[in-house]
Amino acid sequence: MTFKPALVLVDVQEDFCPPNGSLAVAGGRDIVPVLNELLSLPFAVKIATKDWHPQDHISFASNHPPPNNKPFETMITIANPLNPSETQQTRLWPVHCVQGTKGAELLPELDISKVHKIVEKGQDKRVEMYSAFADPFENPCVSKSNLAKILHDAAITDVFVAGLAADYCVKCTAIDSAQEGFKTRVVGDATRAVDPTSMDEVLKEYKEAGVTVVTKDDASLKW
Repeated sequence: MTFKPALVLVDVQEDFCPPNGSLAVAGGRDIVPVLNELLSLPFAVKIATKDWHPQDHISFASNHPPPNNKPFETMITIANPLNPSETQQTRLWPVHCVQGTKGAELLPELDISKVHKIVEKGQDKRVEMYSAFADPFENPCVSKSNLAKILHDAAITDVFVAGLAADYCVKCTAIDSAQEGFKTRVVGDATRAVDPTSMDEVLKEYKEAGVTVVTKDDASLKW
């Protein structure tokens, strides 16, 4: 059987990590040694993704009028700008990962020299884009990255996903990867969640999507 794996490291950026990140995930920096271990393996393609938001991005609480603009708390409805009848519920966040800022940079301790390609996402101010593949709208999709093309062009069969955050961008990227036809595994000990109590629900979604959660010592990573 063909086995041509890719590694996708999701949003390992300053703003998602202590001590100074505006949207810091507890323990976010602690996964870097495991990520560097994964980067040392001979994956056919190694990709790092970056949130790369404009300053006026719709997910920033500060771009909405009070009182319904509390970061982490307020949920808003976003209409598909190309088809207003399609809507999505999304959470508002502090300003994070703005293009060209320190907060948008990948962590310096991450071994970027072993990354083949960097994929930027979240650049359309009108839509939220947790997945590194595309925004969640379907009729039609508004914003797509070139991630699917990179993986298909390289004839990738299996995708291993790690990074931040386990319950948002990692989850959505892994589910979209499975929908693109790749056998998808999340390296659980190389992720951290914004809300660790949500992980039971995340695991249910993985099961429905056919995504497997493994550890860094899993047999599939020894192949």
